[in-house]
Amino acid sequence: MIIRELSLYTNKLELEKEFYSHTLGFDLIKQSNDSFSLKIGRSKLTFLKSSKANKYHYCFLIPSNKLDEAMSWLSKRVKILDIERGRKTQRFETWNADSFYFYDASGNVAEFIVRHDLENQSNKPFSIEDVICINEIGLPTTSIKKTNALLKKEIGSDFWKGDKTNFGTNGTQEGLFLLPNYETRIKWFPTNLRVEPTPFKAVIESNSVLYDFEFLNEDIIINKK
Repeated sequence: MIIRELSLYTNKLELEKEFYSHTLGFDLIKQSNDSFSLKIGRSKLTFLKSSKANKYHYCFLIPSNKLDEAMSWLSKRVKILDIERGRKTQRFETWNADSFYFYDASGNVAEFIVRHDLENQSNKPFSIEDVICINEIGLPTTSIKKTNALLKKEIGSDFWKGDKTNFGTNGTQEGLFLLPNYETRIKWFPTNLRVEPTPFKAVIESNSVLYDFEFLNEDIIINKK
């Protein structure tokens, strides 16, 4: 699975545009009074103006040999979140992955992750151009089993890792839906940000087919493009 496009809602549109296009340096490819879009490797990230504060967790994939270098680069531009007593990186043994976290301008939990099973190493010094794609988006639910079954039926994506009671994942290492049960998994690691079913739009590629995907009022709306 690949997250080709992701659209999030924010009540801090100008601050997000400044953060992503100037502080981090992603290419701004489209803008209006109500939205802007950025090139994130093979993905596109769009922020849409909202009167409401919406909170998300999402993640960017970087080359598997660039965790420390990317963290050093990013720490000069934004605060890296502390996980435990000064530790900034998190090891996920069952995923064979490592990551670190930061807040964007809206207070969303953003993440850079390396997945060691993917052959995507880079031999050049890290820059923002090395971000490969949007790799994860949180899709909170009250029933991981039902949500996973819907995704399997509609776009043919499979359960990946985790469990179907508290926290699971659907997709592949190239692109994942994070499926926390927000009745039991109430905070986004490693923060106090509450897990809530906040709306977003996406374009998902699954098995070489593109789908328009919308999450709204806890409903999932999927249409083949």
